[in-house]
Amino acid sequence: MAERKFPVLSRRQIEGLIADGRSVFILDQYVIKADAWRQYHPGGDKAILHMVGRDASDEVTALHSPEARQQMNRYRIGKIEGRWTNFIPPIQGGKFRPLVDDEDLENDTDGSDPTSPTSLSNLSSRDPSPVFDNTSESTTRKRHTADKQIPSSPSTTSVSSVEFDDGMSYLNTITKEKTTLDLEKYPSLDFTTQDTIVTKYRLLRQHVKDENLYACNYWAYAIEVTRYSMLFGLSFLFLHWGWYILSAISLGAVWHQLVFSAHDAGHMGITHGFHTDTVIGILIADFLGGLSLGWWKHNHNVHHIVTNAPEHDPDIEHMPFMAVSHRFFQSMRSTYYDRVMEYDAVAKFTLRIQPYTYYILLLFGRVNLYRLSWEYLLAGRGPRKGPAWWHRWLELAGMVFFWSWYGYGVLYKSIPNNWDRFVFVMISHMVPMPVHAQICLSHFAMSTSDLGPHESFPQKMLRTTMDIDCPQWLDFFHGGLQFQVIHHLFPRIPRHNLRRTQKLVQEFCDEVGIPYALYGFVDGNKQVVGTLAEVSRQAAILAKCQKVISESDDPIHGHGHHH
Repeated sequence: MAERKFPVLSRRQIEGLIADGRSVFILDQYVIKADAWRQYHPGGDKAILHMVGRDASDEVTALHSPEARQQMNRYRIGKIEGRWTNFIPPIQGGKFRPLVDDEDLENDTDGSDPTSPTSLSNLSSRDPSPVFDNTSESTTRKRHTADKQIPSSPSTTSVSSVEFDDGMSYLNTITKEKTTLDLEKYPSLDFTTQDTIVTKYRLLRQHVKDENLYACNYWAYAIEVTRYSMLFGLSFLFLHWGWYILSAISLGAVWHQLVFSAHDAGHMGITHGFHTDTVIGILIADFLGGLSLGWWKHNHNVHHIVTNAPEHDPDIEHMPFMAVSHRFFQSMRSTYYDRVMEYDAVAKFTLRIQPYTYYILLLFGRVNLYRLSWEYLLAGRGPRKGPAWWHRWLELAGMVFFWSWYGYGVLYKSIPNNWDRFVFVMISHMVPMPVHAQICLSHFAMSTSDLGPHESFPQKMLRTTMDIDCPQWLDFFHGGLQFQVIHHLFPRIPRHNLRRTQKLVQEFCDEVGIPYALYGFVDGNKQVVGTLAEVSRQAAILAKCQKVISESDDPIHGHGHHH
């Protein structure tokens, strides 16, 4: 059977398709139109929307099995020639020009070189940003370390030294400083440098495959299952003896450990079979833990694509209780939750004290996951057709099963009074707190800057993620989450192989000149709390700015604005 011939599509034609509302991205030099299966995507449509107009080859390869990538070939509509220059997707604010009838489609009619600095505003297809777009410099410029003075830390910026009209200029100044620091710290965003990083990353990926690091160590999982079974057995034994506190501690420890295997299954890191690993994940997450694996997939896949982007990454969107960036002071709209994250009176109070409330809030993290899980399942946000249509019904059965054995069997039937029930619930839900700290630890202290659409996938993952250095005997406690850098570069590697992969990644970072963030557990937590404290100080400065303005007779030319 002859191979199908695909037409070569110009950049202008692809822009027109996106302007018409088509979900189009590039995969290995082919143009993929995802509209037909977007609603059936087990990882949710938001993950696809963040790839529209971009070369998604590395993201798709990292997150999908070879079989899933093969299925995507059915949705090819054309191919491209040469290097693709990313648009900013519509979900991130990109604007696209529709095609007109009399347009010459044989050639791109914008008449510009897509790699030239002067045409970058056209490539981004969005309104200029007062923070990121400066007519005097290109987002793809090389670093000028010889003639550029690195700005002082934003936390030490003097209120009197900043020009502002309502405090927002102060925030813009901090954002520019943070972005400049990242541009100085990480490799240049010019195409040659980023293409070299991508090439070496793909060689690393092949090296990882050749080393058989995608192969699951089932003996290691046998040990995991033994540990889970022992903790479950102890929990029910203590419950039978009436030792409710020890029973609750044991059950909480089980939940803490189970999360790691549910995470593995969600990334197809156990059997590498989509349905098999999904069922394993649902049995663990829904039946034993009362949490929705489908919700987690929708959330987590977006997190892996737009890591640490305040407007887009749900893993750092915790308003009004926490903020890891001053950009949350601007009441941004979350593209994941489709709502404005208001910087209201509650947020102004809670963010001022967040370094002190951080660990307290993490104690109740599991309760929030119940809420998010039920919202997802009851609203039917998962695929209703396609290969994953039945997953939601299995999850709902799992939820009923969980609340039957835990809510009715344990709490109601096995514990005699309400006070002991309350203590049991609180302890069993607080013991898994370290897993929430471990998840936050890898990202909260890392960069939240937007360096534009030309940053490569591997550089972005390394810029926004940190690893935790711990002895091998403690790997069971961290469950693979201590290797988040490696995991973000290669999400489908089974967690028991992440330590072996670490050395290869470190060598890659040395070769391409990207800093590899590695901290001890205590130092990593200090970094996170330090970031929260810095954002709190910035909130206090902003409040002072706004107070000065509100007390001024002339808010434009009063105390807070200098000419």
